[in-house]
Amino acid sequence: MKPEVLVADGDELGEGPHWDAATGELLRVDITAGRVHRLDPVSGRSDTIELGDLVGFVIPREGGGLVVGLRRAVVLLDADGSRHTLATLEPDRPENRFNDAKCDAAGRLWAGTMPINETEPVGALYRVEGNGRVEQLVTDLTIANGLDWSLDAARMYFIDTPTGRIDVFDHDRATGAISDRRPFARIDQGDGTPDGLTVDAEGGVWVALFGGSQVRRYSPDGRLDTVVPLPVTNITSLTFGGQDYADLFVTTARHHLDAAQRTAQPLAGAVFVLRPGVRGRPAGRFAG
Repeated sequence: MKPEVLVADGDELGEGPHWDAATGELLRVDITAGRVHRLDPVSGRSDTIELGDLVGFVIPREGGGLVVGLRRAVVLLDADGSRHTLATLEPDRPENRFNDAKCDAAGRLWAGTMPINETEPVGALYRVEGNGRVEQLVTDLTIANGLDWSLDAARMYFIDTPTGRIDVFDHDRATGAISDRRPFARIDQGDGTPDGLTVDAEGGVWVALFGGSQVRRYSPDGRLDTVVPLPVTNITSLTFGGQDYADLFVTTARHHLDAAQRTAQPLAGAVFVLRPGVRGRPAGRFAG
């Protein structure tokens, strides 16, 4: 399971990888650079969309185009490059921005916010319907981060990074309601902090450890069963993709590295790929 470099673009804060099965491309963002990257891993063809502001996530839409989190706005990008703002959140929180997001099987967008200074519990988790209806579900978050669902969608996994935990909620697939938040797995502070998250086709929960130089897999009952080291410090997120969903794509960052660390880690900000021996599954697309 040796990590291989897929692309070494030196992302400052590479995040939010998402496999677009319709195009055979890996999507990701560089949050602080305000960029969306598209990459065809087979041909090596790549493209970058400059958005000109902090961009927390990018996800394909069911009807074509993309949805992005641009600072605190949910913005629809059409294939011709046109933009339409579907919803703007937290007008009273100019210090906040979007961070991680995913769509469930019903096409609902789940997106979290966080303070740009990364220190105060003023973020929240939202559910956004395809028609733009927004509901706030969890408050008092500091760095709303990785989320995904169990194979039967009865549970939703979620991370607020400074807690050092992966939490789990009961989830109602029909309504999108969540309840009974509780710890699923705890990460020792010295091992890094939990960032992005994805669930594989066997129900295993994979997590990226920022500051920990590794990704981990937890079994469905919360036991640590796999640790994969990487040659950079800040591992940000991960997703399965490729033709058979057997590739695990891992994003990294130069964010919070000093000059000496950046020199010592020339691959910081690269995207890596692993073949972990388990497959992933298709991710949800936004219904908007």
